[in-house]
Amino acid sequence: MKAHWKKLLTGAVVVALLAVTAGPWIYIHWIKDAAPVRLSINDATPASIDMTAATTATTIGNVATAADEWKITSGSQLGYRVAETLFGQNTEAVGRTNKVTGALTLDGASIPKATFTVDMNSLKSDDARRDRKFTGEIMNTDKFPTSTFTLTKPIDLGTVPADGKEITASATGDLTMRGVTKPVTFNVTAKRTGASIGVSGAIDVKFADYSIANPSNAAVTTDDHGLIEFALAFTQG
Repeated sequence: MKAHWKKLLTGAVVVALLAVTAGPWIYIHWIKDAAPVRLSINDATPASIDMTAATTATTIGNVATAADEWKITSGSQLGYRVAETLFGQNTEAVGRTNKVTGALTLDGASIPKATFTVDMNSLKSDDARRDRKFTGEIMNTDKFPTSTFTLTKPIDLGTVPADGKEITASATGDLTMRGVTKPVTFNVTAKRTGASIGVSGAIDVKFADYSIANPSNAAVTTDDHGLIEFALAFTQG
């Protein structure tokens, strides 16, 4: 083979290798949007509050004295976060939705009841291909369109929530995804602001526990677990 053809072939191989190794780095660091930060209590912001309903209960120091039901309202968010590796480059897959329903009961310094349900078809990431795989082979949303958490043990807040003060506590309940129910325990942060209560937290989920197919493939590998993040805004009534 003539020398100039050897040089051309060598150059082509080098270009191909650069495309494989540098391409993902360029995509992740220069093209792909940075993954949003974790949801926090500050993300639980109701878009609207029914002030009439919120002030009908007898209150002491702006806090209801009897057990009251608070319902999830607009301004709530829930999503997933999974660590990904794309050809050796680390990134995160994040999907979010505001289609969450549910309620909690506040009784002094205790939350004896709480539940929330999420529309799994509404979760969206920054990649439509990932979303199709998520609703298809991973979560099979045609058969399992919702996921649900139900509190099984009262949350002890330690003190009656004062306006604007953040409280951290432990929550225990049943998490149902893809038709599988498992007990989970995790920390939550709660804050009462005027006529609303915000609750945020994250649940670490191992895919195999819920019969969830690991989303890894030839190009992308993921951890065997991920986080469910939530920032829920509740209003009374």
